[in-house]
Amino acid sequence: MGIFKIEGGIPLKGEITPQGAKNEALQILCAVLLTSEKVKINNIPDIIDINKLITLLGNLGVKIQKNEPGSITFQADEVNVNYLETEAFKKEGGALRGSIMIVGPLLARFGKGYIPKPGGDKIGRRRLDTHFEGFINLGAKFRYNREDHFYGVEAPEGLIGADMLLDEASVTGTANIVMAAVLAKGKTTVYNAACEPYLQQLCKMLNSMGANIKGVGSNLLTIEGVESLGGCEHRILPDMIEIGSWIGLAAMTKSEITIKDVSWENLGLIPNTFRKLGITIEKRGDDIYIPAHVNGYEVKTDIDGSILTIADAPWPGFTPDLLSIVLVVATQAKGDVLIHQKMFESRLFFVDKLIDMGAKIMLCDPHRAVVMGHNFESQLKATTMSSPDIRAGISLLIAALSAKGTSTIQNIEQIDRGYERIDERLRAIGAKIVRA
Repeated sequence: MGIFKIEGGIPLKGEITPQGAKNEALQILCAVLLTSEKVKINNIPDIIDINKLITLLGNLGVKIQKNEPGSITFQADEVNVNYLETEAFKKEGGALRGSIMIVGPLLARFGKGYIPKPGGDKIGRRRLDTHFEGFINLGAKFRYNREDHFYGVEAPEGLIGADMLLDEASVTGTANIVMAAVLAKGKTTVYNAACEPYLQQLCKMLNSMGANIKGVGSNLLTIEGVESLGGCEHRILPDMIEIGSWIGLAAMTKSEITIKDVSWENLGLIPNTFRKLGITIEKRGDDIYIPAHVNGYEVKTDIDGSILTIADAPWPGFTPDLLSIVLVVATQAKGDVLIHQKMFESRLFFVDKLIDMGAKIMLCDPHRAVVMGHNFESQLKATTMSSPDIRAGISLLIAALSAKGTSTIQNIEQIDRGYERIDERLRAIGAKIVRA
C-alpha cells in the first residue's frame, strides 16, 4: 500500500481547479446502460472508484472510446447481461459501492438486474432497502441469496409506473428508481425524493435523452415512462466535496488560494457553513477566493450565544461528506463547535488520530463530537496515521499539512478513491508532499 509523506506548517498559494464530481459521475455512468446509442460524458474524474465502474461497464459489453482527458464516449448496444451471473462480476461488483446503480438501468432495459453486496467506505450501515422497495413498487420480483449476499430483481414483462413514498431521501436510491422508472409503462411519482444537484444533473441528462421527468430539484418527481432513450452529451459538475476540502485546507494552512470554476449556484450551504467557522470566502465570478487567515478565524455562536452546531441533512441541508473537513478545521478555530453526524455511525471514529496530534476533541457518542479550537496557539503535531475512508483521509491530510513536522499517512488508496492526483495538485500550490 502507498503512503504520503507530508511536511506541514507551510503556507500554500495559488489556484486549484476542482475535479468532476465523483458522486454525480457514479450515477451518470450507470445511465449509459439505458440506451443503445452513443453517450458522451465530459469532466469525468480520474479516480479509483470511477475507473473501477468504467471497467465494470466494459466487462458488461459497453463500448468505451476515450476522447481527450476526462471525456469518454460510451455505447451500450451489445450488453452481455449474462455477465451479471458470473463469479468475476460478484467479485468486481462487490468492490465498489456505486455498482448498486447499474441495477435500475439494467432492470428497466433488460428485465433483470443483479448485484453482490456493494463495498465502499466503512462508515457505518448503508442500507439498500430504498432501492429494492422502489423496484418492487414498479413490479419487479426481488430475491436474495444469503449465502453469497447476492441481490436480484427481475421483471421479464417490463416495469409498470407506480406512486411511492420513499422511506428515506436516499440519493443513490432515488437515482436508481428514477433510472428504472423512465422506461416503465405509465406514470411514476416519487415523493421524498433526494434533490441534490447530482440527482438534478442525472434527471436533466435523462430528459435530454428523451425521458419525461418533471419536478427536478424538488422532493416530488413525476416520471412519464417512454419506449426508449437516445444518446446525448453531458458535462459533470465540479465536485462540491473537493471544493469544501480546498476551503478547509486554505484556512488550516493560512494559505491564499483561489478555487476555480466552482459552479456557485450548486454549492448550497457550503460557503455559509464555512463562514460560520469564521473563514473569509469571496465570490469572484464563478471562483472562490480565500485570503490567508494570518490572524486565524473565529467561530460565530448562535444568536442566543449558545455553541455553534453543524449537522448534516438531506439537500439542501449540509452534506455529510464535508463534516469530517469541518471537524478538522474547527480544531484550530477560536471557539467551540458541536459536530453532529446524523447519517453514519462510524464516520467520526477517526478523531482519535486528531487527538493524538494534539487536537482538543470530546467524542460524545458515535454521532457527536465537541471540538474546542486552539486558535493556532498550539499547533498540531506530526504523526503517523492511516486513512479509514475517503473523507477522513482528506481531513487527516489537511491536518498533516497544517501540523508541525513530517507526518506519514498510510492506506492512501482510500484518498485516491475520491481525489484525482491530489499530491501533484497540492505540490503545484506549494505543498511538500511525496507519494511513496
